[in-house]
Amino acid sequence: MPSNQALRRMPRTGLQGLLDHWRSDLVSGFLVFLIALPLCLGIAMASGFPPMAGIISAVIGGVLVSRINGSYVTINGPAAGLIVVILSAVQSLGQGDAMAGYRYTLAAIVVASVLQILMGVFKAGKLNAYFPASVVHGMLAAIGIIIMAKQIHVMLGVKPEGGEILSAIAEIPRSVMNANPEIALIGLLGLVILMIWSWVKHPYLKMIPAPLIVVVVGMTLGQVFDLDHKHVYLFLPQEEFLPRHEYTVGPKFLVSLPENVLASFYFPDFSKIATIEFWGAAVSICLVGSLESLLSAAAVDKLDPYKRHSDLNRDLTAMGVGNLLSSAVGGLPMIAEIVRSSANIHNGAKTAWANFFHGAFLGVFVLFFPRLIHEIPLASLAALLVYTGFRLASPREFAKAMGIGKEQLALFCITILAVLATDLLVGVFIGIVAKLAIHILRGVNVRNLFKINYTLTQTSPGVHHVRIDGSAIFSNFIGLKSELSTLPEGQTVIFDLSNAYLIDHTVMAFIDHFRHDYQDRGGRCEIRGLENHRPYSNHPLAARRRKTAEGKRATQRFGLETVKHG
Repeated sequence: MPSNQALRRMPRTGLQGLLDHWRSDLVSGFLVFLIALPLCLGIAMASGFPPMAGIISAVIGGVLVSRINGSYVTINGPAAGLIVVILSAVQSLGQGDAMAGYRYTLAAIVVASVLQILMGVFKAGKLNAYFPASVVHGMLAAIGIIIMAKQIHVMLGVKPEGGEILSAIAEIPRSVMNANPEIALIGLLGLVILMIWSWVKHPYLKMIPAPLIVVVVGMTLGQVFDLDHKHVYLFLPQEEFLPRHEYTVGPKFLVSLPENVLASFYFPDFSKIATIEFWGAAVSICLVGSLESLLSAAAVDKLDPYKRHSDLNRDLTAMGVGNLLSSAVGGLPMIAEIVRSSANIHNGAKTAWANFFHGAFLGVFVLFFPRLIHEIPLASLAALLVYTGFRLASPREFAKAMGIGKEQLALFCITILAVLATDLLVGVFIGIVAKLAIHILRGVNVRNLFKINYTLTQTSPGVHHVRIDGSAIFSNFIGLKSELSTLPEGQTVIFDLSNAYLIDHTVMAFIDHFRHDYQDRGGRCEIRGLENHRPYSNHPLAARRRKTAEGKRATQRFGLETVKHG
């Protein structure tokens, strides 16, 4: 936590911030650009888009969105979490025609962008509060599994026979047995480098981005193996729909880029706007993109050494504007990306100008050095994505869920299986229904599922008393969360949970975060009454219920007819 003196030296924004901190922001923007370049290319191709679509998104996210958003050190650009929903839209809307599916999906992103703008205007920046943490993490883990299942084949230089996710998983052993030795060496070596680099602690070595090392090693091996003249078939989504005469002559193991940058721009096709599939894709892109962006922005705020807070509603609106422009010219949707943002903070960024510089460097590089991009092996990009997918679905994520409570692990696994068996939206919905069912089985009053019972009073000058009656769970505490955000800083807030029948993990995590955040900004916060509750695990933020039967009678006694506030 920074000292009071450091907090008083809060970096200024706008042009004054550029004048004050241009050196540190320029250096950080350049280092983030080195990380973002291969990831943007890989994410675009894994999504069924041409590689330049990822660059377009990152350039607009950096150069434009950084000037109008409500955050300070976040980096905007395409993210692995959107691969699944975008690829699904391309396949379902195109029905075998990849070019048509690409342009239909651009139109769906345009509609999703308008929805995002409206959400920001109507203050929906707390959307993430409606989703239980275990379900969100389960969704992200399922996305990680899908990314790995799809990209392992590319990393090994083999085309899978089945297109469905379960078929892709089942075919992994066959791809391992039939791997192209040279391509697999490039991919596996990239994966090993990423794993080893995650253990490196030396501060100067850590300044070298691991994705850059993977790409440089891959390009070197590509020259050794003469991949420019290697003619072995490998499935590449973009080569099904991009006109061959617009592209440099080269094999299907390397990134293909237009000889003319203007040929990278494609325009949306709205001819399927009246179909259910189109609106399903638009809503999925909007919800998944918005949710992931809001979660990432909140996580980046916790990493900011100056403890600044993003304006999430303004962020959502700016993201919608950026996505609207990106999709209008053929780009991917963007989010506030957590990995690149973390690197941005670690590299010493002070203001949003670092995001601007990262986008500017990407644009300049693509304009003047497109040939270098063409030399990047696809296996190297696939290795980056497999590693990203593993981090989303690593055994550590399962252990974290188990540490919070058995029901959290159950919800985590239910959501993963539901997403793999259906799709993202249906899988998340099933996870939420399972969470509500667990609460009902634990005795939560049905009337209390979506309406929290609380009183917020000022008991004395500068002292605010929050008393919660009944149950406080993910689906009902948004009203309380909104009102707490209006409390003045530097005073005392007391949470009285003595009469609460059940407090779930999502609410416990929120109260704990609020307490630390309020105290960091000079206030005082107490939590009372937890000694009357029995936690469901040893985790400090585990769900908990009152120890005696009085708890259940309390939640029945404080039904909706006795609500005083909220």
